[in-house]
Amino acid sequence: MREIVLDTETTGLDPTDGHRIIEIGCVELYDHVPTGETFHRYLNPERDIPMESQRVHGITEEFVADKPLFAHVVDEMLEFLGDAPLVIHNAGFDLKFLNAELQKVSRPLIQFVRAIDTIDIAKSKFPGARYSLDELCKRFSIDLTSRTKHGALLDASLLAQVYLELIGGRQTKLMLAPSDAVIIAAEVTMQPARIRPIPLAPRITQAELEAHAKFVIDLGADAIWNQA
Repeated sequence: MREIVLDTETTGLDPTDGHRIIEIGCVELYDHVPTGETFHRYLNPERDIPMESQRVHGITEEFVADKPLFAHVVDEMLEFLGDAPLVIHNAGFDLKFLNAELQKVSRPLIQFVRAIDTIDIAKSKFPGARYSLDELCKRFSIDLTSRTKHGALLDASLLAQVYLELIGGRQTKLMLAPSDAVIIAAEVTMQPARIRPIPLAPRITQAELEAHAKFVIDLGADAIWNQA
């Protein structure tokens, strides 16, 4: 099963206020495990980046001045996404921005039913806990040393690890495939039984055997041990 873990960085909190996406990061999963394939682009938002947003992700107007517009990368992004489910932390936020950008370039919007929101999964597994990406990484002992600021590709990579933990996916690769199980079972049955040349000395003493025999007799004739 193919899935895409997706994250964005933006100039602000709401596209209806004119805020835009400035970074998109995507990580491909197969059977919940990263394949190493990613999609990552910085974008020129064609507007200023407020200082409060810069403090979160560290992306400046100077840095993105020569980066492509969303319209220039949208087809490549949509090809990478394909029709895969999208694993997103707080999906409502990212899809709101993505759909605002898609609408600007006359592309079909992404339906919310495609999203797997890891906040919803975390809430069901850990009621009352904190659900930020940082907190979930700490809960699962995922290394955060490289995350001094938010970054779309970095956060998508961390979220892929969190998602695997949330769904218990670490165990999926430990199970034998049916064909492997058949091969191993056949190999086991083909091995001849080994007989010890010298039998092991009994670990039960004669006194213990006699005590056990007396105990069984004392249970009475109705006891299952005393029935032929």
